[in-house]
Amino acid sequence: MSRGDTDTGPRVAAASRGDFHCHSTASDGRLTPAEVVRLAAARGVTVLALTDHDTTAGLAEASAAAVDTGLQLIPGVELACDLPGNELHMLGLFIDPEAPALQARMRGMREERVERGRRTTEALAGLGAPVPWARVQAIAGEASVGRPHVARALLEAGHVASIEEAFDRFLARGQPAYVERERLEPAEAIALVRGAGGLPVFAHPPFTDDYAALAAEFADIGLWGLEVYYGAYPADQVEALRHLAERLGLAATGGSDFHAPDRQNERMPGEIPFPTAAVDAMLAAARRAGAHVPDA
Repeated sequence: MSRGDTDTGPRVAAASRGDFHCHSTASDGRLTPAEVVRLAAARGVTVLALTDHDTTAGLAEASAAAVDTGLQLIPGVELACDLPGNELHMLGLFIDPEAPALQARMRGMREERVERGRRTTEALAGLGAPVPWARVQAIAGEASVGRPHVARALLEAGHVASIEEAFDRFLARGQPAYVERERLEPAEAIALVRGAGGLPVFAHPPFTDDYAALAAEFADIGLWGLEVYYGAYPADQVEALRHLAERLGLAATGGSDFHAPDRQNERMPGEIPFPTAAVDAMLAAARRAGAHVPDA
């Protein structure tokens, strides 16, 4: 599917009418914010959160497109957090995009991403897989530079056969071109989201070691939700996560983590096992928590 295909063609029903984890060209996605909204709406999604990495720059464009399509847009963000030898991603849903403390912290994180990307290209050159830093910047455009942009440069240069191979061989934590970043603690991420009037959600928990214990720890300091319905999670994993959220008093959320329609093993907006009753329960929980939740 090309970019031009996102707002044309027949309507395709999504598995879920709610998707609370999507990315655009404002960070490491391949479609513009407006294109993501139009694609989601065309697939039957009625309520969508745009959650780009460390930036809210795409929300204004997405909001305008949402008005045109009738889709309800939830302002969001995804913050990458670090623990010793571990990584955790925190979604912020229903945030005030202009919250000063959040914007200041994300600005610093984006600046650090640039330095990290440059150092990554230096490491790759030393490993015999050079990619021009200028090309990485061009791929990122105005977006927040990230490892996926480096991965695309590696693919273009013929050093790898896929984005997945780029991470497996070079860019993932523990691999030779991985560069540590300035640490954002999960507790700080929770405080930033709460300070922006939002609700913090532990994204794709099984990607994080010891996630159940961490979820319990963070539930005591303001964590609001757990991403239960995600991508291709099998039914037994969804059920285990649902029980964990229930036990900890956390809302069960869901998201596709959509980045690009042509990416390997990608899930399209709404292509998640997030039933309507669970979407309604999540939105009701957000209203009870004081979030501004549009009718959807």
